[in-house]
Order: sequence, then structure tokens, then C-alpha cells
Amino acid sequence: MRSFEVSKDQAGKHVIRAAILEFPVLTAGQLQKALKHKDIRIDGKKVSSDVVVELGQKVEVWLPDGVFEKEEKKAAPIKDAYKTVAETDDLLIVNKSQGIPVHGGKGVGKENLIDIVRKDTRNPDMDLCHRIDMNTGGIVMMAKNKAALEDAIALFKDDLLIKRYRCLVLGVPDEGETVICEDDAIMKEVSAFLEKTGSGVYVHDLKQEGDLPITSRYRVMNVYKGKGPDGSDVADIEVELVTGRMHQIRAQFAHMGYPIVGDGNYGRNKVNSFFRSREGGKVRYQQLFATTLLLRKIPRNNRHFALSGRRFQIEPRYDVKL
Repeated sequence: MRSFEVSKDQAGKHVIRAAILEFPVLTAGQLQKALKHKDIRIDGKKVSSDVVVELGQKVEVWLPDGVFEKEEKKAAPIKDAYKTVAETDDLLIVNKSQGIPVHGGKGVGKENLIDIVRKDTRNPDMDLCHRIDMNTGGIVMMAKNKAALEDAIALFKDDLLIKRYRCLVLGVPDEGETVICEDDAIMKEVSAFLEKTGSGVYVHDLKQEGDLPITSRYRVMNVYKGKGPDGSDVADIEVELVTGRMHQIRAQFAHMGYPIVGDGNYGRNKVNSFFRSREGGKVRYQQLFATTLLLRKIPRNNRHFALSGRRFQIEPRYDVKL
């Protein structure tokens, strides 16, 4: 048996929802079954329906300890899943670790970023404003309520937010036209066309039927001379997305001849196996991180207006010994 006292966050919610907030390891199905057998008590009284609970009430869930222990073991939290970068009344910006999906879905394990954050913040209304790949680390923005989510999505839709990434690539790119970015950063701009398939994407230099245009900007931050296979160079580059297509950075730079180190889909396994992690083992993830969010001038009717001109930035946590 486990029990809890109804908190402010749980007050006004149905007992099943309140119990899940307290014990995220349990499922709605388990709690429905407990209600049917009158194994849930509120202030000592057995209940058989999903009633609303009030602040300060004591809720007892009379399930065997083994159920809690078994589920708790299965759902042990991922260590260091994320770190908080910044927070406002409406938004939470975190630095996600690699290997963690941002949300659940087919083929995804039980643990995912949004569920972990909802549990940690005790806010079931927390939601993702955008997504990054499971094996990409870095900045993810989340909204604390529906109104905040709608206005945050508008920032992306109205092109009021610039996203930049850092990655390690094989070789040193030099293609493209020189451009001056909004914050006066000098980058090179490259464009191509992307074909989306069921399993991934293909990039073409010439447009084919159904292709979508893609444009990226980049600059070389550092060069590691002779650190790649056969004495090749490795570059640390920063990439700004002008368009934001599926796997755009990974596919576009691989197509240009500069695959991201550790990328098993668009790179070559023979090349990836050459590199070692800082601990001496195999490099587990693609060396790609969402590192910067730049906000343009936000209109006053958007609740995130105070963030106009703000920059949120992290350093990439590369796991390659160079």
C-alpha cells in the first residue's frame, strides 16, 4: 500500500490522475482496476468511482508493494536526462542528453524527456514546443500551459526563432556563398533539395519531383588536423538552419562529403569505428547538438514578448577523443 496527501497540483483532479501524478510508475488501467475492487480509499473511505479529490485529503492506494517495487524498478529514471538552461513563468528550456527521445511513440522506450520533465515539475500540462532527434543532444523548449504552447509555436511558425547546432564532421567544408547573419556572424550558405522517404531522406543537387528545398548556413569553429582516418582532418562546425527539414544537417553535410562523426545512417560505419569515445570505447551517438536559440523581435501580443532579442546557448558535449 502507498498513500499521499493531496497537494495543490493534485487538488481538483480526479483521483486516478492525482494518483498518477504521485506515483508515475502506475498506469490508469491499474488504478481503474483498483477502483473496481474498492482498493482506493479517500480519508479512510473506500471509493469505486473516479471522484475529484480536494486539497489535504489522504488517498490510499491498496495495491501490493510488489506492484510498486516492480514498476519502480522498470521505470528507474534516466540519470542526467536533462539540465535546466533557463526558465520563465511560461517556458522551460533544457539541455537534453543524447539517447533520450523527446516523447513516447512506436519503437520508443518507456522513458522520454517530456514524461520525465512532467514528473520532475509535477506539471502534467508541460508540453514540447519543438523536437530534436533522440540521438541529438541539446536545447529543447517546453511550455508550461496551453496558452504558452500556442504562442511558442507561433515563434517557430512566424520565423521569429533561429536555431543553431554544433557538430563534428569528417573533413573541413568550404563550399557556399558567404553571408552575414542576423547577429553579424559570418557564415557560408549552402542549398540543395531533399527527398523524404519512409526510412530517411536523400539530398539532391538538382530538384526532382516531390523534393523540398533546403538551406543551411555554417562556419568552421575549429579544425583537428590529422585526427580522422588516414590522417584526414575533423572539423567542429556551427550550423544555422534556414529551413528545418527532417535530418537536414545530417543528410546535407553527408551529401556534401562531410558526414557527422558517429552518424550510422548518413555516415559510414567503417569511418565511425575509427573514432573512440573519451572513455576509450565505441562512439555511441552522432556528434550533433542543438546549441543555440536566438529570438528575433517578438510582437507585443505574444506572451513571450519579453524574450525579444534573447540568446540561449550551451556548449556541445562531444564524446570523441581527438
